[in-house]
Amino acid sequence: MKSVLFVCTANRCRSPMAAALLKDRVARRGQSDEWAIASAGTWAAPNLPATLLAQAEMTRRGLDLTAHRTRVVTADMLKAASLVLVMTRSHRESLCVEFPESAHKVMLLSELIGQSFDVEDPVLGAARDYEQCAEEIDQIMEKGFEKMAALADGRDKRRMLNEE
Repeated sequence: MKSVLFVCTANRCRSPMAAALLKDRVARRGQSDEWAIASAGTWAAPNLPATLLAQAEMTRRGLDLTAHRTRVVTADMLKAASLVLVMTRSHRESLCVEFPESAHKVMLLSELIGQSFDVEDPVLGAARDYEQCAEEIDQIMEKGFEKMAALADGRDKRRMLNEE
């Protein structure tokens, strides 16, 4: 089974939107049973909903985030995931320092498309900022889907990154 954990800061915007977008993408491909998709945050307060603007953006896209509740990333979550996709370099650094045994699984979302940039947090922005953030995440996953699928299936990360 392919296993992906998305990680952002508070688990209220980027990572739940990314998880919802990937769940939708694999469902449209008829592959839902082949994937385990989750999200968490490096500094999340437990059991909060996604922000109202994140919920609204996903609703606009036909997706539902109302059941989402925040979670703090744990060693067990990282151990269970084949691939951990983070939104920023600071998320990657935090996870690699705190959980060095899982560092080989952690990569920036943007690395799926051969780049290295942060997906900015829309949390203090307007609806348009959430729309742009969701679109950026969706485009990265569209272009990098095959690489993500291979990495989530447990293939060697270093080899995949070098094949670009």
